[in-house]
Amino acid sequence: MVVTQMPQLGGPLAGAQPTGPIFPDVLSSEWTKLRTVRSTYWTLLAAAVAMIGLSVIVCAVYVAQYASLSVKDKATFDPITSSLAGGFLAQLAIAVLGVLVVTSEYSSGMIRATFAAVPQRLTVLAAKAAVFAGVTFVVSTGACFIAFFVGQAILSTKHIGVSLGAPDALRIVIGSGLYLAVLGLLALGLGTIIRRTAGAIAAVFGLIFVLPSLALLLPSSMDAVQKFLPSNAGQALVGGGTRGTNELSPWVGFGVFCIYAIAALIIAGSSLVRRDA
Repeated sequence: MVVTQMPQLGGPLAGAQPTGPIFPDVLSSEWTKLRTVRSTYWTLLAAAVAMIGLSVIVCAVYVAQYASLSVKDKATFDPITSSLAGGFLAQLAIAVLGVLVVTSEYSSGMIRATFAAVPQRLTVLAAKAAVFAGVTFVVSTGACFIAFFVGQAILSTKHIGVSLGAPDALRIVIGSGLYLAVLGLLALGLGTIIRRTAGAIAAVFGLIFVLPSLALLLPSSMDAVQKFLPSNAGQALVGGGTRGTNELSPWVGFGVFCIYAIAALIIAGSSLVRRDA
């Protein structure tokens, strides 16, 4: 009689699992997904073009009208923030990309394959956030430096430009990149919670752009609330000149903005674990 030995279930072949840390591998996977999607390049390009292009236009128009400006207009002009005026449009592109990083996987069904390969959903979310925040910060900060130097070169034709060593200049330039990176994380968190592109984009735009406008309708006794709204708090880091009584200091405001992004990611992680893909 010949006895055939069957392989034991759960043996080295059937139950082999990676024993090392998986986070670096998940990071590599998320980086591959981000850089192989065409919308990533177009959206980041749109953000960079908006940052540089609008800033150049603002500085060029100011220089062209410089001779006809009043003394008050010249005295209140801020060459640093003017050379970074394109950040207003850049944040639109970054917010949309932050949403698409997650919702595009849900709409295509790829998220099921992702979670099948990596059941640790919180690890996937952390890797997505880390990769996206890093890419956004590098691209945004690079665009901010270009916008600043080009804008100051234009303003220098009227001898009103400043150097990077001017008070608050370096903080505002780098702060603009930090603001956009955290805004992207906030959008990524909302995208994970809502899972639908249109709904998540509407939520981000409402939180960042509509809510501050609605807050202006509140009674004057509630003016202090406005400085704690997400966009107002984050913008404190990129503001120049003297601050009013209803504005937070730069790094305190940025900290409040980070709390909003962290809260969105925590809620996103909780929903990711509880709900089906």
